[in-house]
Amino acid sequence: MTVETATRPAAPHGLDEDAFASALDRIAALAEHYDRAAVFPVESFEILREIGAPALTVPREFGGAGAGLAEAVEAIERIGAADPSVGLILQWNYTNQLSLLHPDCPWPEELKAAVLRSAATDGALINGLGVERELGSLARGGIPATTATRLPSGDWRIDGEKAYATGISGLTWFTVTASTAEPRPRVATFLLDRGANGWRVEPTWNHLGLRASDTQSVVFEGTLVPHSRLIEIREPSGGLAPRRPARQALPLLLAANYNGVAVAARDWLTAYLHTRVPTALGASLATVPRFHDRVGEIEAAIQTSRALLRQGVADLAIDDASALPGLAKHVATTTAIRVTESALDLTGNPGLDRRHPLERHHRDAMVGRIHSPQSDLVLAGLGRAAIARATPASDRK
Repeated sequence: MTVETATRPAAPHGLDEDAFASALDRIAALAEHYDRAAVFPVESFEILREIGAPALTVPREFGGAGAGLAEAVEAIERIGAADPSVGLILQWNYTNQLSLLHPDCPWPEELKAAVLRSAATDGALINGLGVERELGSLARGGIPATTATRLPSGDWRIDGEKAYATGISGLTWFTVTASTAEPRPRVATFLLDRGANGWRVEPTWNHLGLRASDTQSVVFEGTLVPHSRLIEIREPSGGLAPRRPARQALPLLLAANYNGVAVAARDWLTAYLHTRVPTALGASLATVPRFHDRVGEIEAAIQTSRALLRQGVADLAIDDASALPGLAKHVATTTAIRVTESALDLTGNPGLDRRHPLERHHRDAMVGRIHSPQSDLVLAGLGRAAIARATPASDRK
């Protein structure tokens, strides 16, 4: 199957267009298999490594393509249309790589270099393990139950469990956030690699959608970590975790992935309307004005979401505190859900038939609600800001 958009975009800077388009076709052809198998999409990432995609945002000095956030967004939107499970894993890789390049990154230089170079030489992937089932997302504040204990040697021992470790079976690197075993616990983050001892994957991912994202749990049982792998140690936040500008790429890349889901649903729907010829009509559904109106609504929603995403990228380049990245993620996820719902409404039984990809697109779209920043936080922040702007001058301090 060929993944297309309304206009064929150029490949992201640093990727050959013909090679990228061919890779997308091959990944799309594998998507159904990996959805049903619900395992890490090994072949899809082999394809991406062939064209250097894991190192797209790695600076040239480390052997990468030297692309930035705008190019990463373009890549993820197209990969998300081919297979959003692959897009989700890769966008986490890009989010972490871009975070390493931001001025507020606390990492030691030698660790940054090791991660970035390995992406260019080996296609190595990285993600962060912060979420816990009881704690939820670190974005909402709190102290991790996972603990880091300082040993007499000066190194550390990690014990506990992390949930929702996306792509864990294919990661070379992963960060782990834990509370220190001190009278007044602090929050520490460490860099681990697959060679670390004392950890195992617990296969807990059994969700409705993004089934190939390999978002499993990881159990740490006396995992030893050298002190040189300590990235950061800080005091816990009292409420919501402070927004780190380096992480503002995350909502934009998530938005790109879910825009891809909406684009894939639209493309399948418009192709289906040309092939479906009801006997009573004597012509394809593509000739019926009612379908023109509904597809027009779908197209308007997709193009609005895509435009907002690109505006969010532009705004972030000049304002680290821009609210548009979070809004773009909210709009993209709600748009993907509405687009797939509308397409299912238009197609009826065929849309729900597992012979067709639409039901998978809908399941994948539904998962967008759980990714941080969640819509309630985005909308509450926008609401507070709007109300604050209307505060009477006499009430301002």
